[in-house]
Amino acid sequence: MPDAIRWDTDLIRRYDLAGPRYTSYPTAEQFNDKVGSFDLLHALRDSRKALRPLSLYVHLPFCASICYYCGCNKVITKDRGRAQPYLERLQREVELIACHLDQRQHVEQLHLGGGTPTFLSHDELRHLMGMLRQHFTLLDDDSGDYSIEIDPREADWSTMGLLRELGFNRVSLGVQDLDPEVQRAVNRLQTLDQTRAIVEAARTLQFRSLNIDLIYGLPRQTPAGFERTLAEVIALQPDRVSVFNYNHLPEHFLPQRRINASELPSATDKLAMLERSIEQLTEAGYRYVGMDHFALPDDELATAQEDGTLQRNFQGYTTHGHCDLVGLGVSSISQIGDLYCQNHSDINLYQQSLGNDQLATVRGLICNQDDRIRRAAIQQITCEFQLSFSELEKTYDLDVHEYFGEIWPQLEQLAADGLIELAADRLVVLPPGRLLVHALCVLFDRYQPHLATPRLSQVI
Repeated sequence: MPDAIRWDTDLIRRYDLAGPRYTSYPTAEQFNDKVGSFDLLHALRDSRKALRPLSLYVHLPFCASICYYCGCNKVITKDRGRAQPYLERLQREVELIACHLDQRQHVEQLHLGGGTPTFLSHDELRHLMGMLRQHFTLLDDDSGDYSIEIDPREADWSTMGLLRELGFNRVSLGVQDLDPEVQRAVNRLQTLDQTRAIVEAARTLQFRSLNIDLIYGLPRQTPAGFERTLAEVIALQPDRVSVFNYNHLPEHFLPQRRINASELPSATDKLAMLERSIEQLTEAGYRYVGMDHFALPDDELATAQEDGTLQRNFQGYTTHGHCDLVGLGVSSISQIGDLYCQNHSDINLYQQSLGNDQLATVRGLICNQDDRIRRAAIQQITCEFQLSFSELEKTYDLDVHEYFGEIWPQLEQLAADGLIELAADRLVVLPPGRLLVHALCVLFDRYQPHLATPRLSQVI
């Protein structure tokens, strides 16, 4: 896609409204307490009967220090012993879930997130992976996508060697910004040398893919400073780069209260950072996949987008959206068939439930036919920058113009403004609209008027 994005400041200012990021539809905002462990067990049995492949997500919430910008579910502690009781409860959860699945259901995708997964000791990581291999059928030929989030301050060459030995072949590094002034403002001091050492280890040990996360809009950031950070990151040649917008929501995320709001960059400077980031990444050969993500042309995400197989789920963009996603650990979300469900977000309640031999499922949602139709539409838009009306009509036996009649005037307005092209058989997101696909997706979101908008954030 040689013209993947066309920058238009006026359109961005008009259409960048607060809204979901659509890692799922319906979004987690719609989860309710009418869904529980019984629904999860029923969905697992359906998965077993269909022998659908699996994607596992394991949440490891521990961090040794706090990053002030972070909105993740985490436990800040210097006590490494906190991990052991958690791992015991995690093992019990695995036992309770795996017995309802079939060993023929291969785990095509595995991701360890957090928190800081490498907070665990090497022995604990070995035990965790051994336990997962005991209860699930993990692939042994390096063909699966097995990834882990890395804090370069919490890993070294020996850690990377262990991870490769355990079967991991993809890593995602948190960097955010390399400017020491910005790092001090968010309490995350991390040198370029620390990051480079992990990148070099990943290359030497033949990890298949490496992603680096950056955040723009942090305190004390300037367009010139962020440009320097991105130049250093591009020099490391990661396969993927994620450039996220920082949203300051201290009323919802307590650590953000430690950030001095007067040091945050202006909206104009934030837009300048994003615009220059797109220029730098494009000049370096990266393609815009969508929703903050850039990838080199030979990366699997870029090639999947080209051939129409890219998908999106709670792990972000993926080539494994056909798998049933089993979430393990505190706050984890599962997506199994038409069921979404989530564990306790409180680590004490999570451990208490598993300590009583009960699953920790507390909320969720079961998709109805309308949800499926709108999910398919939003999935196509976010992954392919288009929506085939004929495909939707054939799959769900409906008339698109009639089914989405109430939003047609808004779609025509988007077309008039140059964000999309409306043809008889399809909708195509044009280059000026690709940064703003969330503004298009919200039109297809039946729940949008009822969303708890104060918790939602600007996408750009």
